[in-house]
Amino acid sequence: MRRVSFLATMLFATSCFSVNADQPENQLDQGKVTAGGKPVTLLGSGVKVGDQAPNFKVVNADFTPVSLSQYEGKAVLISVVPSLDTGICSLQTKYFNEKVASDYPDVVMLTISTDLPFAQKRFCKQEGVDKVKTLSDSVWRDFGEQYGLLIKDMGLLSRAVFVLDKAHRIQYKQLVGNLASEPNYKAAIESLKAL
Repeated sequence: MRRVSFLATMLFATSCFSVNADQPENQLDQGKVTAGGKPVTLLGSGVKVGDQAPNFKVVNADFTPVSLSQYEGKAVLISVVPSLDTGICSLQTKYFNEKVASDYPDVVMLTISTDLPFAQKRFCKQEGVDKVKTLSDSVWRDFGEQYGLLIKDMGLLSRAVFVLDKAHRIQYKQLVGNLASEPNYKAAIESLKAL
């Protein structure tokens, strides 16, 4: 019985990390992101300031589907990280949880990565992340494709920050040029102040 459970888990995990090879390249943000000094190719549509934020479907820690439309009428900050198990992504998530969420209680704070929900849940418990909602794009890759952030041949999301107003129009977009760098928190906070 244990062997069947292990195999089922491995098959599920493998399917979570497959990337749609037919997905078009994000032309809007072409050449804007590097990893280890080399450019990476982003897949998906891409979005820009002024666009209506595309709805997306991700899962929470219990694998319950969550979509942007569930936050209708609320301003939203979306912090996007490649993996919570890396130093910079951890710092970014904890920064928004500890330094920003309390000052903007009316803004929904989301962190989205392709980490499995189990890993996100463990991270939040270990690090005391309790104000930011962590969501996983590991199942459908819908967020990554809609926002043009899926890194080709890596299955990870590119680091970014978005601020959406209450009508879910994109008021701020920061695509971090180097995956190993933290975002410009000050600029993101200024966009929150302008809401």
